[in-house]
Amino acid sequence: MIRDNFRVLVVDLGTGRGSVVTVDGRDRVVGGSGLAALLFNKYGRVDIPWNDPVQPLIFTIGPLTGYFPLMSKTVCAFKSPYHDQYAESHGGGRSAFALRFADLDALVVTGRATRPSCIAVGSRNLEVKEVHYLWGRDLYTTGKMLRSMFKGAGHRSILRIGQAGENGSAMAGINVDSYRHFGRLGGGAVMGSKNLKGIVINGDGSFPLNGSKEYPKLFQDVYTKLTDTDMMSKYHDIGTPINMAVLNEVKMLPIRNLQKTTDPIISGITGEKFAELALLRNAACAGCPVGCIHIGFVRERFRKEHRYIYRQVSYDHEPIFAVGSMLSVVDCFAVLAIIDVAEKMGLDVMSAGVALAWATEALEKGLISEKETITRLTFGDSEAYKQAMQHLGQGTNEFYRLLGQGTLKAAEQYGGKDFACVLGQEMGGYATGEVFFASQALGFRHSHLDSGGYSYDQKEKSKDPAKAVDFLVKDEQGRVLLTSMVACLFARGVYTDSLLAECLKSIGYDALADNLGSVSKNIQQLRWKTRIATGYRPEDVIIPKRFLDITTGKGPMDGAFLAGLKDQYAKAIRSLAAPDVAEGSPERQSEA
Repeated sequence: MIRDNFRVLVVDLGTGRGSVVTVDGRDRVVGGSGLAALLFNKYGRVDIPWNDPVQPLIFTIGPLTGYFPLMSKTVCAFKSPYHDQYAESHGGGRSAFALRFADLDALVVTGRATRPSCIAVGSRNLEVKEVHYLWGRDLYTTGKMLRSMFKGAGHRSILRIGQAGENGSAMAGINVDSYRHFGRLGGGAVMGSKNLKGIVINGDGSFPLNGSKEYPKLFQDVYTKLTDTDMMSKYHDIGTPINMAVLNEVKMLPIRNLQKTTDPIISGITGEKFAELALLRNAACAGCPVGCIHIGFVRERFRKEHRYIYRQVSYDHEPIFAVGSMLSVVDCFAVLAIIDVAEKMGLDVMSAGVALAWATEALEKGLISEKETITRLTFGDSEAYKQAMQHLGQGTNEFYRLLGQGTLKAAEQYGGKDFACVLGQEMGGYATGEVFFASQALGFRHSHLDSGGYSYDQKEKSKDPAKAVDFLVKDEQGRVLLTSMVACLFARGVYTDSLLAECLKSIGYDALADNLGSVSKNIQQLRWKTRIATGYRPEDVIIPKRFLDITTGKGPMDGAFLAGLKDQYAKAIRSLAAPDVAEGSPERQSEA
């Protein structure tokens, strides 16, 4: 059913009760990223810490979820334990469709349960159930138990955390349906601080299409564009791991804690090698015909018997880079085994892998010892990294607890800030050059997907900071519109603004469709205002020296260009957050 407002379920874990409220603003914020910022301004507080019970954990979807292919993501928003500022993380799986079929545009969780609990949500029910017996369990066991406890089929999504989230690690993610994640910036720790082990969303309802007569044909046209282009083969066949060999060839792959950008030894962990040896099957998020989720396997001996347990582990470019090339682990099955441990612990593989790469170099340089790392970390030693990954998730000692709060926090105490590969958070898997480094370091989510900085580096030859910043700001605005829909960013080449407008009109959102340019700019500004209101100072962001030391296929890094980029991008971000204060804005909220 098309509606101009949002239907939001607000659950208070302190009382164990919830209520459905309607929130206006569809034509201003669309949904997804825009709705998340709107709801944080309504329910969150900019002036108190991330783990205060009053702070909300927010899940939002978009107006086209359930209507068109690849509108399959959910936005999770919260005040982050990583930097105590407003943050977003995006995940797929079945979560978006489950919310749609539960007749919800958003789920907002506030308060703290007195004992470890799980929330079960449906179109006609809400249950907050005590699950103290799941606390301390790994993600795999938790998933099995939640599936047996809360029956459902079809559009059922199960979100849960592991020990990393229970321990308050800023690298703790939220696992979604086993193979997808709200991975970055510590959403799992937010759940843990609320004594919330899991969320089960049962999409047990239905909704009428109520579309125009153009809708069926438009749906088929969109489906054809998404499946008949090279998108299907690119993301389905080898998937994003194809980037490993490509980036290595052009000297833009982070290797050995970014001490190198190319090395022939990574041939054992290219996308082609994974597809040849380790790929079991492909899977897809609900509503996606592409099937970009690549699932490999690990084999583990069952106790001391001559039998083995096989587990399925999803992989893509970022995890392979983080625990493969960054750690100089160059066997595809060894990489999967490390990812498997990170999954059990509920850690974001990217941040955890990059953090362990720093720890390895710090150990080599004598800044820390085995007293801190417990196990001897050596580049290439996958067995040691499996143990270290478990220590990081469990927070075994003071060193691992501090490292779990962020690599730079550990480097501030032990030394080694110069070679900490942190761009706002632990870096993504692209050493493409100055524009990418500035874009991730200062970008809203500190994500390689905030904008196409990695692509700009590879295509643009000029070193004009103003031109690069103009690209970053405009590209972010386009992506913000997609993440407010909430579309998979793999589909950004298909879902142009004009096509999005057609899709919206076909199901009745005419006013929204006619104003996408102004709406996307409004969302971009709202997000930055919210982030800055929670304490973000883009001009204070530091890009460690290691990023200036490298050489890519384009040559050595240009320190002056990077400094100019950083300065001008920080000013542009400030400008985006500068529009006059409106009623309900973050500034007004902090004064209340």
